[in-house]
Amino acid sequence: MLLPETIEREYRFKLALRMGLPIFALIIALISNTLITTYESLDAIFYIESILLILFSVYFIFYIIYSSFDIKITDEVSKVFTREYLYTYLKKEIQKNADYTLILISIDNLNDINNLYGLKNGDKVLRRVIFWVSEYLQDKEIKNFPLGHIKGGDFVLGFKGNKNNYNSILELLYLKSNEFKVDDIEVKISGAITDTAFSNQLDYLIENLFELQNRTKNLKNSSKEEHISPNELESFIINAIRERKFLIFTQDVFENSKPTIKECYVKLKTPDNKIMHQKNYMKVINRLGLMSEYDFMILEINITKLALLSEQKFAFTISPTSLRNKNFLTKTKELINSHPQIKNKIIFILAEVEYYSQINKYNATLKSLRDMGILIAIDKLGSLHTSFLYLRDLEIDIVRFDALYSKEMDKEEYRSIVEGFRVMAQKKNIKTWIKMVENEVNLQSAIKLEVDYLQGNYLAPLEKVYES
Repeated sequence: MLLPETIEREYRFKLALRMGLPIFALIIALISNTLITTYESLDAIFYIESILLILFSVYFIFYIIYSSFDIKITDEVSKVFTREYLYTYLKKEIQKNADYTLILISIDNLNDINNLYGLKNGDKVLRRVIFWVSEYLQDKEIKNFPLGHIKGGDFVLGFKGNKNNYNSILELLYLKSNEFKVDDIEVKISGAITDTAFSNQLDYLIENLFELQNRTKNLKNSSKEEHISPNELESFIINAIRERKFLIFTQDVFENSKPTIKECYVKLKTPDNKIMHQKNYMKVINRLGLMSEYDFMILEINITKLALLSEQKFAFTISPTSLRNKNFLTKTKELINSHPQIKNKIIFILAEVEYYSQINKYNATLKSLRDMGILIAIDKLGSLHTSFLYLRDLEIDIVRFDALYSKEMDKEEYRSIVEGFRVMAQKKNIKTWIKMVENEVNLQSAIKLEVDYLQGNYLAPLEKVYES
């Protein structure tokens, strides 16, 4: 048992004793008085009832104390519902109301506030933001709505009705928040809105809020995609992986005007053979714990069906967490050893947001793969700080610049950044790769910068090479 659990049990026990002593004293006093005054006329049933009364009192007091600790309605810092109680409350509300709306309110810079101004000021910001949001909504005649703390600076509000009733109110709230401060502390607020038209499952609605928020932040909020309900999407993904129903497209990557690499793009298929795109299913695969299985499926097809039949190298994205999974790594090495012809023909493309701290262990894993003829590429250089750190710390073969630099290649400042990274990579004998070359200007700029690998629709289209 952990120390906090032990201390909490001790605290509960002492509290139960403090609450129980007056009751026990009263019961004992009453029993003693009865025994003294009416001793001769008492029968055996009195003693049995007295013992039962004491036992029941002990049980009742301890039950009340322990059960009260298990039920926490409000968050201690922000004074709104706890996540557990909010979920319980919202599930009941969604069952009662066919149309129900959830709104996400996020304090985006809460971590910076905690670091710069201290935790107490961070807590003050949480309370003041929630108080401000509540006042704003009450001014709009919206009252008695559930509001709960999900995590960090994220809060979820629930309202009866569909989201069309609240869109304009939410947009105005975000506009007003641009000038919002707490004691001269700048507060950045964002959020999202969804309703039961998306799903009537609370977990899916909460996840959709964060996905919508991320799309808005990344300016990728194109809303013309075909809607698939979340539970159907999960079912389709599981079925596609189990049944191996997917397509692989490739695009040529050029070195010295010659196609030397084919990058692979995977799209899963629904049971009725419609295509699911990666941006819709990759997060779900992670949540379902199927990433290693998915990665190995793609690896196996690339090795056994594609790379063996081509002179070009095949590059595809592999999750770094899969490479750090012992079972996946063992199966991968067995597969590579059984096909020695693919040596130096497979490229793993890696990218992750968080830096993996056990860098020596990670380097050893990558070295074992490189010794077997697998080439390692790090993606999104210049966008993710982790990619720069991996360029510095890992023994790799290729780095690929983020697509932003391809689109802005006509600007001197972006060309200077690419040139700096290229020199750094060259010093470590690492080749450079730029994608999304879409016109002659970008092509000539990349050639002038002596980038090793060039890729884009201007050079070669996508080609379907595999379907199952």
